[in-house]
Amino acid sequence: MNQDTRFFVAGHQGMVGSAICRQLQAQGYHNLITRTRGELDLLDQQAVRDFMQQEKPEYVILAAAKVGGIYANNEYPADFIYENLMIEANVIHQAYLAGCKRLLFLGSSCIYPRLADQPMTESSLLTGTLESTNEPYAVAKIAGIKLCESYNRQYGIDYRSVMPTNLYGPHDNFHAKNSHVIPALLRRFHEAKLANLAEVEVWGTGQAKREFLYVEDMAAASLHVMRLNSVTLAKHTHPMLSHINIGTGKDITIRSLVDEVVRVTGYQGRVIWNTQMPDGTPRKLMDVSRLESLGWKYRTELPEGLQLTYQWFLENQDRFRDS
Repeated sequence: MNQDTRFFVAGHQGMVGSAICRQLQAQGYHNLITRTRGELDLLDQQAVRDFMQQEKPEYVILAAAKVGGIYANNEYPADFIYENLMIEANVIHQAYLAGCKRLLFLGSSCIYPRLADQPMTESSLLTGTLESTNEPYAVAKIAGIKLCESYNRQYGIDYRSVMPTNLYGPHDNFHAKNSHVIPALLRRFHEAKLANLAEVEVWGTGQAKREFLYVEDMAAASLHVMRLNSVTLAKHTHPMLSHINIGTGKDITIRSLVDEVVRVTGYQGRVIWNTQMPDGTPRKLMDVSRLESLGWKYRTELPEGLQLTYQWFLENQDRFRDS
């Protein structure tokens, strides 16, 4: 990787993709190739083929995906498995045909079994039953990992996968129903504060535990993994177990997370827990020892990250007003 390397960042307008673009630009990489969804439909095989053959990117970062929280995954399972499978297959295969030197595929911690031993190591993959609420999405992400592994084995190329824990930060999706837990909670408690609501309902018991990583840290970790030379990486990975967990190695109960969100937003009312709604996976904590052995560790603690995310939401809330 040098300053003139041609990068294609798929999904550059999303939370993760935009953070990766900011990191690349801050580090002096200026030859970035990006396309909006209107300019390039990643579900269209021929369009992706034409684009890759024309642009010939040396490095590809596959951050494009259809993502959402428990509600969205439950309501649109076909969309989640179809769109993610098509994006991965099109981008990875066409990148190979276009001679792409290195590709980084971004997955998700939901690839691991619902009751995997905690913290979850990379070797937990495919050892048990997935969480039912997001199984279609998880299956698609597992397919992306196996695509990279299979192309490496068959063609001797260098395509890598990273599995981030739950992410949050600027440019997150703050949709009222289809967002992940942190943006959903920030918006809900902010609007409750403005409306002077006496109480706010939160799904579940609050006992489930989750790990959260600020998206700027995720971007830094992704570029760290991408620039590692293959010899160094090979010492810490196995050809049949090529993905790397990215996270903090620390988790928090949803109840404690809500307490932090209440503090950040300044909401003064009561929190009501709807225990009839699902908690999802009881615990999802990543084992990040492999990543730390490769020389990277997170920097942003949750209270600071929540404050930064809430500030971004306040500055951009007009775009979410009707959603």
